[in-house]
Amino acid sequence: MRLAPTLTAMLLATAALAPAAQAACSRPLHLNAEHWPPYTIIAGNQIGGLDIELVQAILKEAGCTIVFEPALPVARRLSLFNQGKTDLMMAASSTPERRQQAWFSQPYRFEEVGLFTLPEHAARLRQSFSFEALLAQRESVLVPRLGWYGAQYAAAEPKLRAAGLLHEFSSFSQGIKMLAAGRAHVLMGDDAAVHYQARLENLPVVHLPFTAARAPVHLMFNKESVSQAEVASIDAAITRLERRGTLEAIRRRYGQQ
Repeated sequence: MRLAPTLTAMLLATAALAPAAQAACSRPLHLNAEHWPPYTIIAGNQIGGLDIELVQAILKEAGCTIVFEPALPVARRLSLFNQGKTDLMMAASSTPERRQQAWFSQPYRFEEVGLFTLPEHAARLRQSFSFEALLAQRESVLVPRLGWYGAQYAAAEPKLRAAGLLHEFSSFSQGIKMLAAGRAHVLMGDDAAVHYQARLENLPVVHLPFTAARAPVHLMFNKESVSQAEVASIDAAITRLERRGTLEAIRRRYGQQ
């Protein structure tokens, strides 16, 4: 994992133009990040991680300037974006509601959501291949407080909540601690984020044979400050970097395809 220059330096830095690229953006693009390892890792006044490296490579190729604003929780970031006060969000799912006020780039990586447990519960829970099975077994599930986790979970969530089987966490650090403490025997979350945090907590986890969702994620641009033509230029930059293998090389360093 590479850490980018200090946030102060980033506020002043301009991404260099790619040799064959014309500048795509008419103005700097402002982004509020959040500490969400391994995608965004904030250590003091330095920032790095998988999504940070990917977005830096993409915007540099497009000839765009990126300005990293102070880190904010996801609810606050969405609020600022919806008010037209920020230009860009990473790791976004494209939905009809969001497309009313946002442009989406082509996918730049995939996100997979799985179910996890501790080794001592794995044999019993390996037969739970659906949320309906967990509901039938009255098995509590630790789930992130915010976010989209696939159609299967969206359909099952009201029933699980009504049955009192959902326990929410605000960060994967909190979720892993809740799993270790026995608040529930199953945790749902992004595969890479769960494995990363479990390693930090020195807690062995088992990936159950069930994938809640696997979907592409995109860069999401505010229609009020970013034009469709600018997004098209950024898409072209993604295409060039995928063709060269640049983005794949970054993803592989973090254990992703």
